[in-house]
Parts: sequence; C-alpha cells; structure tokens
Amino acid sequence: MLLFAGLGNPGAKYANNRHSVGFMAADAIARRHSFSPWSKKFQGLIAEGTLGGEKIILIKPQTFMNNSGQSIGEALRFYKLAPSALTVFYDEIDLPEGKLRVKTGGGAGGHNGIRSIDGHVGNTYRRVRIGVGHPGVKEFVQHHVLGDFAKADREWLEPLLDAIGAHAEMIVRGDEPGFMNKVSVAVQRKTGAAPERENPDSRQQSPKQQSHIRQARPQQPAVKPPETGPMAAMLKKLFGGKD
Repeated sequence: MLLFAGLGNPGAKYANNRHSVGFMAADAIARRHSFSPWSKKFQGLIAEGTLGGEKIILIKPQTFMNNSGQSIGEALRFYKLAPSALTVFYDEIDLPEGKLRVKTGGGAGGHNGIRSIDGHVGNTYRRVRIGVGHPGVKEFVQHHVLGDFAKADREWLEPLLDAIGAHAEMIVRGDEPGFMNKVSVAVQRKTGAAPERENPDSRQQSPKQQSHIRQARPQQPAVKPPETGPMAAMLKKLFGGKD
C-alpha cells in the first residue's frame, strides 16, 4: 500500500489557485483510474484505488496548507506506513510553468506545506514538484501562489494534469525518469514548445544574437604604428614598407 497526497487549500475560494495544483493532480489520478468517491477521514478527503496492482490511498488534507502534515501523519500512522511509502504532489515556484520534477528527500524550500509534513513524518518521502513559475519578486510570491491560474495557463496545465493521471503508475514502479519524460512530452506536444537546448558559444554569435551590452560597447580604435624613430626603422626592416 502507498499513500499519494495532493496539497492545497480546501474550499471553492482556493480551488483554482496555483497553491492547490496538488489537489488537481490527485483529482486527475482519481478520475483516470476510477478511484472510489472521496470521503472524509484523517482530517482530509481520501479515495482508494489501485495503480500497477498496488493499492493506493489518495489524500487531500483539509487542514489548510500550513498544517498538511497533521492529516498526512495521521494517515501514515493509521496504515502503519513508513515515510518512504508517501508521495506528495505540490506547487513549486522555483520551476518554470509546466515543468515537473520528482525527487526523494531534501529541504522544504520555503514551502509551508512541505515544512509541515517534514515536521510530522520526516523528509524521506517522494516529492512531485509541479512548476507554477516565480513572480520575479519575493514580496509577490504569496499573491502569486494564492492567485488563480489564468485562462492561458490551461494550455500547459491541462495536458500536464492529464499526463500525471495517465502515467502515475510509473511512480509506483519507481520509474521516475520515465514519468517525468512522459509529462514533459505531453506538455510539449500540446504547447508546441521545443526541447531545451544549450545556447551556442557567444563567440560564434552574430551581432544581432549577442547581448545588448556587447552590441553597445564601442569598438576600440586600431593602434597606429609609429612613423619615425628607432621603432619605425625596426618595423620597416622586419616587414618592409613603402618609401
């Protein structure tokens, strides 16, 4: 048995927030694999089903984000599961929109939901980090994550969630690289985004490709060789010259 937790804030007010994308991921898995209806338990909502022959308990804590660990810790203790049996889906501002990364362990990275879970069960669980982008200014982060996804975001959000639901079994099998690749390909196919490529060496770039700083830098004038004196005589002797 494994526990899959999607993080978010309960209630219609927060349903479309970037901070609730973990709830959306849990819903996508439940829909795709015909899990049981959601029911109240462990200070959260749970649904049961199977993925790859493994029983899965989906949970959406209803304790609000900052206390997510209370609900998840209660569920782990009830089912006598180790933290290694836990996978958490949540929003990550340090990833660009539409990107997804999976890792086990690590720090909270400023995420209060993860900090709460770490405090209740430790940090040796799997994290599925769903990129929602960074507003660019630290003071705007709270407004950003508690803001709703824009209509334009649906272009990448819907295929990303569909792919999470379709390929969640790969997480159960431990094929995390394969899972990340499937999600990435699904998003690229829908958005037309090209795979990331390394920038060419700046020395081979044309002036239009170079930075505006380099373009704006004035060309240094060529140094004019001396026309008279010992140095001029030596240069003429070495390279010749017109009389």
